[in-house]
Formats: sequence, structure tokens, C-alpha cells
Amino acid sequence: MSSSKLLRGTFILTLGTFISKFLGLFYVIPFYWIMGGAGPMTLYNFGYVPYQIFLGIATAGVPLAVAKYVAKYNAIGEYEIGRRLFRTGVYLMLATGVVSFVAMYALAPVLAGLQSIEGSGYTVEDVTGVIRAVSFALIVIPVMSLIRGFFQGYQSMGPSAVSQVIEQIVRIAFLLVGSATVLYILHGTVVSAISIATFAAFIGALASLVCLLWYFFKRKKGLDALLRTSKGEVKVSLPSMYKDIFITAIPFVVVGIASSLYQQIDQFTFGRILTWIGYSGHEAENLLGIVNFSAQKLVIIPVSLATAFSMTIVPLVTAAYARGEQENVKKQLNDVFQVLLFITLPACIGMALLAEPLYTVFYEHDPAGIQILAFYAPVAILLSLFSVTAAILQGIDEQRFTILSLLIGLLTKSIFQMPLMMWMGARGSVAATGLGYTVSVIFAMIIIRKYANYNFSVILRRTVLMLILNLVMAIAVLLAYQGFTLFINPESKFSSMLLLILCGGVGALVYGYLSLRLRLFDKVFGPRAATIRRKLRIKA
Repeated sequence: MSSSKLLRGTFILTLGTFISKFLGLFYVIPFYWIMGGAGPMTLYNFGYVPYQIFLGIATAGVPLAVAKYVAKYNAIGEYEIGRRLFRTGVYLMLATGVVSFVAMYALAPVLAGLQSIEGSGYTVEDVTGVIRAVSFALIVIPVMSLIRGFFQGYQSMGPSAVSQVIEQIVRIAFLLVGSATVLYILHGTVVSAISIATFAAFIGALASLVCLLWYFFKRKKGLDALLRTSKGEVKVSLPSMYKDIFITAIPFVVVGIASSLYQQIDQFTFGRILTWIGYSGHEAENLLGIVNFSAQKLVIIPVSLATAFSMTIVPLVTAAYARGEQENVKKQLNDVFQVLLFITLPACIGMALLAEPLYTVFYEHDPAGIQILAFYAPVAILLSLFSVTAAILQGIDEQRFTILSLLIGLLTKSIFQMPLMMWMGARGSVAATGLGYTVSVIFAMIIIRKYANYNFSVILRRTVLMLILNLVMAIAVLLAYQGFTLFINPESKFSSMLLLILCGGVGALVYGYLSLRLRLFDKVFGPRAATIRRKLRIKA
């Protein structure tokens, strides 16, 4: 396959993923207003977070593995092996999907009992209904994901990209229209509206599956023609292949559901701790909605961007490590961490400083939400580092430590959740999450240092320089914010948007100028910095 075709396919898939994530992040604005605040978001998450965990278990990394093996055997002309893997994979994903659906549907009352907050206004039966509504998506999504993997194995990224976007558009349209119809036309309950919103996952998955099947049958003639040219010289045991798939996929699955596992700990403990120390059930429900939905949706934006940039370098780390090129591994690791920190540090610090206008633009001017977002934003740096260090561990073939890293972090979160919440209230939950990720990241870095023989001294020096630049940027942003708020009221949406543009612009200009002037940009992104500096007439 030509490099231009590979780049085109990668671009298409990246674009589809970006559009899908963009839609998945920004639908929260109208949804928040339809539902009338953060409280109902808690009920939504009571269904959605367990669903994401069940989904991770149901797919178990098989779709990604199918893409890998189909591509591998297609490259040597053994098309029959890939087709057999796909055929058996469909049955396997149907089976795991149905089993997961039945398990989640049956366990719904237990999960609801563990998550319900006394005095919140939502009964165990309400939460049970929401969990059962979203569980139907488990029947469809594993098979749908497998078909995407099959197409990717043929280096055909279009079907995956298009189906991702269709899935999100249909899901969000059904979610918004359905919940609004229930509340404002049929005058139904919030519970019914949230059940419709979670059931939207099934409708979106169904639309995506129909799209993928259309692509499959449209291309079947060509795929069958390739199948007839299969060499048939290689004999492969499918059971042994599936054994390898599950062994190698488990760490990927665990990392994929890490954030959901942290959220699930909150949903089991958050409300009980707050009500025990004197908060009302309604207050606890509202604060959990902010921590696990409203604020979390915002802090995940810089995490997604930074991780996407740095993850493009991880395959280069893997390749260099496999070839035994130690110096190249060190260079690639330096690049990964530098890109990640260069983007994440100013984004998260800026988010913390501008939490008031940011939260107001997305939701409303809520002091509790603003305070939690400002506290949560720096934790996003740790979330980014966890994702990347976990990927590096897999790249250097030490994925067994990925699971241990996550388990240590979850244990830390569980141990410190109660004492920190008793001390700090709702922010204590965020602090416990940050502490958990800190322990995981430190452990992962120790393993990377040992097994990749990597010295973090360069990254520590660059991090110190980045922190100094971010301190200067933070002072500039704070001064600008204090000045602009003398005549711009941050309590309205339009004014908050104006503040974000003005103060965010000041921060970006200061950080960008200093990065170019002190050649930090050169160290992170290479020689292209000289061209930018020359065009902007900045002296180094």
C-alpha cells in the first residue's frame, strides 16, 4: 500500500474521531439546559458509567486485534485467515454483547442500590430503569466495533470514520429531541427523560451498524475477489490466536475504562460520605453531577488534545524499542513527554484561572461548579500523563505493569476518598482522584526508567522551564482578568465568552512569545520554530 494512501486513511480516521469527540463534548451544553442543571446529570451517569465498564469488558479489545491480524495476513496474501477471524469474531462479539447485556440488566437493581443517594429524590427503582435503558446498547456495539476493525485491517478508514460520526449525530439528536419531548411536550418525569437519553446509545449504535453493513455489502464483491486469491500456505489455529488476543488486549481494555472506574468509585461513595457529614441528599446529588459530569467534560478537553498529539509518537517508541535502538527510544520518549507537557500545562492552568467564565459559558454561573472546575483542572495533567505512560509501557512490552499501575491508583483513591472528603467536601473526591493518578504515574515512570533505561533528567529540566513560563503566563492572565472584570460582568454568557477570548488570547500570546524567544518551542517541535520566529520577527 502506498504511503499517500496510508496517510489519507489515517487523516480520514483522525478527522472522523475528532468530529465524533467534538460532538460528544459539546452536546452537554443543550443537554444541561434541557435537564435543568447538574442534578439530573448524576442520574445520567448512574447509568452511563457502569455501561462504559461493561462495554470495555464485552469488547475485550477484540476489534483492535482483528484490525491488526487482518492487516498482517492480508499483507502476505492470506485473506482467508482474516475472513475466518472476522466471521468467528462476529459470533464471539454477539455472544459477549448479549451476555454483558443480560448481566447488566439483571444486576441493575444491585448497581442502583450501591449508587443511589439517600434523600436525592431518585429511588433505587429510578436508577434501575436508567441502567437498564442504556444496557441495550451492549447487544449492538461489540459487533459494530468488530466490523470497524475489519475495515481498518483492509486499510479502509472511511467506513469507520463515517460510522463514528453517524453514531454520534444520531445518538445526540435522539438524546436531545427525546429528552426535550418527554419533559416539555409530554410533561413526563426527569427519570423518563434521562432513560430516553441513555437509551440513545442503542439508537446511535444501531445507526452506525446499518452504515457499516451498507459498506460491507457494497464492497463484498471486491472482498470476495481478494478471498479467491488467498494463498492458503499458512495454517493458523484460531483458538491460539484468540488466546493471544485476550492476553495482549487486557491491559488496553483496563486503561480504556480507567476513567470510568474512578468515576464508579465516586458513584459508590460520594453521596454517602457527603450525606454522612451533613449535606442534604439533593446537595450531594448536585455536587456529584458537577464532579462526574459537568466539570469532568471540560477538563477532558485538554487531556484529549494533548494525548492525541503525544500518542502519535508512541508507535515510533514501540518500533525503536523492538529494533533495540536505545538512543532512538530515549529521543522518542523525550518527544512524547515534552509535547504532552507543553500543551497540557498551559491549557489546564488557564482552565483553572478562567474557571468562572468557562463554566458560565458551558452551563451557568454556579459558584460550586466554578470552584470544583478550578480545583479539577490541574488534575487533568495527571490524567494525560497516565494515558501516555500506560501506552509507553505497552510499547516497551511491559503491559503487565499497566494493570498494576491502575490498581495501585484505584486503591489510593479508595483509601483517601473518605478522609479527604471529610476535610475538603466535594473537592476531596477530586483530590483523591489526583492522588490516585499521581501514584499510578510515578509507578509507571519507575518501570519505564528501569526497563527502557530512560533517564528523566531532560524532562525534569524542561518541565521546570515550562513551569516558569506558565507562572509568567498565569500572572498576565490574572492581571488581564482583574482588569477586564472591572467593566465586564462574568455572570452572563456573552460577557464570559468575551472574557475567555480576551484573557485566553493574552495567555496564548505570552506563552507563545516566551516559548519562541527562549527556544523552548524549538526543543519541543524542532526546526519549524525558526520559520515561525522569523515570520513573527521574534529574536531568540
